[in-house]
Amino acid sequence: MPATPETTQEPIFTSVDDVIDRLATTGYLADKATATSVFLADRLGKPLLIEGPAGVGKTELARAVAQTSGAELVRLQCYEGVDGARALYEWNHAKQILRIQASSENDWEETKADVFTEEFLLSRPLLTAIRRSDPTVLLIDETDKADVEIEGLLLEVLSDFAVTVPELGTITASRKPFVVLTSNATRELSEALKRRCLYLHLDFPDEELERRILASRVPELSAAVAAQLVRIVHVLRGMQLKKLPSVAESIDWARTLLALGLHDLDDSAVRATLGVVLKHQSDHQRALAELKLA
Repeated sequence: MPATPETTQEPIFTSVDDVIDRLATTGYLADKATATSVFLADRLGKPLLIEGPAGVGKTELARAVAQTSGAELVRLQCYEGVDGARALYEWNHAKQILRIQASSENDWEETKADVFTEEFLLSRPLLTAIRRSDPTVLLIDETDKADVEIEGLLLEVLSDFAVTVPELGTITASRKPFVVLTSNATRELSEALKRRCLYLHLDFPDEELERRILASRVPELSAAVAAQLVRIVHVLRGMQLKKLPSVAESIDWARTLLALGLHDLDDSAVRATLGVVLKHQSDHQRALAELKLA
């Protein structure tokens, strides 16, 4: 039996400061804790589990790592009911049936061996990432939305960076992907899965960092208006809302003000544009009342 090729992972970053600087070139401003977690995940070859509320930049961090490293982003979007056929691989049954029909006079054992080959294998995100020899970032997004059973598949992939296809054998990565799992913490992930990961909790940025983010992503916006916007967004995040404004929605709000030619976020401007950051009627009404704009 041939030796299994050794799985390697070439480092992406040279230091924590290198992480900060290179992510910044993509527009992602990382604090020291975030950059340290990314650096360690890169150097140790371990998956990075990022947990936190929706809209804080978990998915965007994976995209930024892929962008700054020139890696391909392979994304598995988790949801209730996702299974191995959607996450790992499945067989192209229609093509197999056509081959069987075309080979109806042949020996069945020969035909069976013929239809369970690479030609009929449909790779899904996990297997795709494992098989790639080029730099890859594997994003397993909203892991907490998947059923508990899917974690068994993740454990095999993240433990050995290998996937077993019974008909073909074990497929082992020749080059480890940089793996990011995200979770909104709607359910507790298994301890077995957590043990295989480094952990990072991301929360909404403080006002100073969010102003810097706006300056980076919407440089045309004046510093004074950006400061007004960030103050209001942080007040909104302190309310009991169904959905708190995300960083992406802060950026959208800034671009909205520019599009409307508004140079001051006064009460009238807030009332007219609040729908950019609040998407539920009850949140809209609560915000207007608490901001005394109703």
